[in-house]
Amino acid sequence: MPTTLAQQTLLEHYVKKILAAPVYELAVRTPLQEAPALSEALGNRILLKREDLQPTFSFKIRGAYNKLVQLGEEQKSRGVITASAGNHAQGVALAARELGIAATIVMPSTTPQLKVIGVRSRGAEAVLHGESFPFALAYALELAERTGRTFVSPFDDPDVIAGQGTVAMEILRQHQGELDAIFVPVGGGGLIAGIAAYVKYLRPEVRIIAVESEHSACLQAAMNAGERTVLPSVGTFADGVAVAQIGAFGFEVCQFCVDEVLTVSNDELCAAIKNIYDDTRSITEPSGALAVAGIKKYVARHGVQGQTLIAIDSGANINFDSLGHVAERAALEAV
Repeated sequence: MPTTLAQQTLLEHYVKKILAAPVYELAVRTPLQEAPALSEALGNRILLKREDLQPTFSFKIRGAYNKLVQLGEEQKSRGVITASAGNHAQGVALAARELGIAATIVMPSTTPQLKVIGVRSRGAEAVLHGESFPFALAYALELAERTGRTFVSPFDDPDVIAGQGTVAMEILRQHQGELDAIFVPVGGGGLIAGIAAYVKYLRPEVRIIAVESEHSACLQAAMNAGERTVLPSVGTFADGVAVAQIGAFGFEVCQFCVDEVLTVSNDELCAAIKNIYDDTRSITEPSGALAVAGIKKYVARHGVQGQTLIAIDSGANINFDSLGHVAERAALEAV
């Protein structure tokens, strides 16, 4: 919750940008769905914000479109470059195609093939470079400088953050009753910054809980240090959040708007993918299941009962051949 005039002004700035973001020219309003089996098992009302149902199967289309649609005509004519583990990439590719902008996407060589195909099928150039996102990012920035194209950050940009913040706008309109906490997956911090800014401005009593993979917990490291730090390495199982440093714009909001940061293991993510499947018959990618894994840990840690908890189901771009591993690890975690 903001404690200074500057913090309040920052939240107002983002709320205005979120309300003005024209994301529905391409994105859709996704349902807020009950998770009955998970709710019964945990003794709380669990709701899933189904961002896996976006046209690119991830929330990232919101921020990508909001950024690209606001570029100047000269910038649009030169084209754009971005770096992404795959979900932002597909969002930029679709937005660029709709707006007639040439797009080059640098993706780690470890990116799931499904995401690479998703980029190329939407008309963008996919360049595979580096073993993880930080290497792809460095190369994309170099290419942007060399070619004069506009670099579109996957998370560290106010227009991208505002686009992602429309998720929170929908949640508060869809659920106007009692709400205790919203659990948000964190990679570079764009989604949680947008959600936290909007929710803390309008419903400051609602807790914002960040959930990270324990193998890429860059927000937790920054919160502990009181400043942005660079992780020495990141794991890529949850490739959608495999980021080594939280974004500067996002961290500015997170420092005073995030109530708690949780980290979860790969096996906990696999179990959460199964929980989501059992309730929705949909298959989530590892990063998309972070929030549900976080809710399970939060309930166990704090012993809360009878609360209303919302999880952002952020994406469904997982290679089919990974599902055997997920099922095997989920079964072990359930034991």
